[in-house]
Amino acid sequence: MPPLRSSFGPLARRALVTAGPATAHTLAKRGLSVNHTQGVTLGVIAAYVVIIALLWNLPYVRWVLWPFKMLVIAFHEFGHAITACCTGGRVESISLDPHEGGVTHMRGGKQAITLPAGYLGSSLIGALLTFCGFNINASKICSIVLGVCFLLTLWWGKKDWLTILTILLAVGLLVACWFIKHAEPLRFVVLFIGVMSSLYSVWDICDDLILRKVNSSDASVFAKRYGGSSQCWGIIWSLISLVFMICGILAGLAAFKQSFEQQEDDSKHLIPTVRMLLKI
Repeated sequence: MPPLRSSFGPLARRALVTAGPATAHTLAKRGLSVNHTQGVTLGVIAAYVVIIALLWNLPYVRWVLWPFKMLVIAFHEFGHAITACCTGGRVESISLDPHEGGVTHMRGGKQAITLPAGYLGSSLIGALLTFCGFNINASKICSIVLGVCFLLTLWWGKKDWLTILTILLAVGLLVACWFIKHAEPLRFVVLFIGVMSSLYSVWDICDDLILRKVNSSDASVFAKRYGGSSQCWGIIWSLISLVFMICGILAGLAAFKQSFEQQEDDSKHLIPTVRMLLKI
């Protein structure tokens, strides 16, 4: 046995030395190298982070985010509802309000899972949207789901004229983007919603636990039931949300290498909007 160990060690080291550079080169070539189109997308993501952070907190202009905030709140409540059903609970009602946030009334379920699932669920959805935002065809498919979710917020959301109008305008924006340059602008709308949903937990936890110190937040309830402080759990959930977002970006870089021109050409073959207009 000792001679086998002594011979195995040098062989293993030799294999790592030989395969290491080749593997790294392959990963760099096929994985996370950034081309011009992806560089533009990363720049847009960085700009969105700054713009959303400003709009989230500035009075009056924050109305611009109204329909998107309603949708992100819906994602948050979907996280509560889905995990409640998966852990043996039952959802009785969901209500949405861009001022007060959302509420999911449910019976049963494991609260150790359902409480953090709101923030983490919306962050996970945001990461998937961010991933899809790197490609036009992926954004096309994603926009159909987003349109349905927007309309669902009308069912659960606060029934006032501003909410109805802004959500219908947001749905109209998605539809309009389909017919502009083979839906190229659509991916930037999907990307915007993805970034906002990914960072919703960070901004909302900061707003609830630091600025306003709301005692009824998910983190506060979780801390009362399972120990620790609400600020601690809020920071942990925020860090997990950031990890989800980074994973979505890295996956987008690895999966979608096409240039703007290649994406536009591919988009002509997936529900081509020009043909739709000609038929009309």
